[in-house]
Amino acid sequence: MSADEFDPDIERLFARTPSMPDAALFTAEVEQRLQKGSAVRSIALALAGVVGGVIAVRETLTVNFNSDGASATGALEQGLRTISVNGQNAMQSGLSSAGLGGLDLGAMGGMQMFWIVAGGLIALAAAGVMRLSQEV
Repeated sequence: MSADEFDPDIERLFARTPSMPDAALFTAEVEQRLQKGSAVRSIALALAGVVGGVIAVRETLTVNFNSDGASATGALEQGLRTISVNGQNAMQSGLSSAGLGGLDLGAMGGMQMFWIVAGGLIALAAAGVMRLSQEV
């Protein structure tokens, strides 16, 4: 059989995909996985939006305006300090209830916190990849 006769035969054999008996079940499983991934993605995006919004509001409120409204700015700064102290106290009490009362996160510098968060995100990504690879 020459190459000119062989290529059309192969092309004709693979031109039509054979139907499988469980095609409907396969389609339903794929659609279910797509919907599940979409829900997880939506939750992750919403959580990221909330965290980003909180950070944006905090940064907006801590802007130092050098204007004549010193009393309003001073009251705002005092309120933010109170909120910060209350947040630190709440975090410390939460750590104490979890048995981590001696853990002091305030002593760490920015670079140490960056590497801790980066390591946590890498571990989270690795866990996600492992989970996705096991769902096959």
